[in-house]
Amino acid sequence: MALDINSNKYTFAFSTVMVVVVAVLLALASEGLKPMQNANIRVEKMQNILSSVGLKTTAEQADSFYTAFIKESFVLDLEGKVKESPSQEAFDIDVLAQYKDKEKLDSDKEYPLFVCEKDGKRSYIVPMVGTGLWGPIWGYMAISSDGITVEGASFDHKSETPGLGAEINTSWFQAPFVGKKIFNEAGEFSPIKAVKGGAADDDLHGVDAISGGTITSNGLSAMIANTLKIYTKYFQELQASSASADISTLPLDSLAVDSLALDSLTIDTLVSQPIK
Repeated sequence: MALDINSNKYTFAFSTVMVVVVAVLLALASEGLKPMQNANIRVEKMQNILSSVGLKTTAEQADSFYTAFIKESFVLDLEGKVKESPSQEAFDIDVLAQYKDKEKLDSDKEYPLFVCEKDGKRSYIVPMVGTGLWGPIWGYMAISSDGITVEGASFDHKSETPGLGAEINTSWFQAPFVGKKIFNEAGEFSPIKAVKGGAADDDLHGVDAISGGTITSNGLSAMIANTLKIYTKYFQELQASSASADISTLPLDSLAVDSLALDSLTIDTLVSQPIK
């Protein structure tokens, strides 16, 4: 019996076979490319982490630079305490996937922290994720060893508007974060905000928002606040350690001078008091 290639039955069968064949080929191609895709994601993550401390690298340099400058990493719990036995290494935690998982309790999530040593100074890099106008936004913020001052920041997005919200990944927007503070003079948590209309020159907790990108700017401010509040206890402990270290490094002779000055002041005060 001759095969009728003009029949509907033949057309349907041929189409079905082609769909199955193409699907199998695409699946095989996807599986074959997955190691390369994962490697590219890993490299990009390294580049983003390093970018927050001002280290710009090529894809080829990323691994060696990361090894040279990121000295350690660990995982915090919701209370800002280091977890002794995290479910995975800090680098392997997908903070975006955690953010999207609305069923997972915040107390069950894990919060990575990366420690960088550059030019003899330590900084602590916090990954963050939030929501912009059209989709997720994310970034990294480096805090100095005093637990207060921002050393640098890098941000990126998936689908923000070019020329508006998409500007969060440009150097002109990110540079003003350097030197800003995440605690005020009273020691209270005071996250950095993108200020509509522009931040005052002496505002240590604000940067200029993006003109025409209000929703993205607000989303970024919320992302910074919501993320850093989890790390506040850790940074407060870092502040205390930093203050103790500053005192311990004072030379003994300076303490002796202060003691003699105090004794002299006490004697002078007593002598100058009128006898009653």
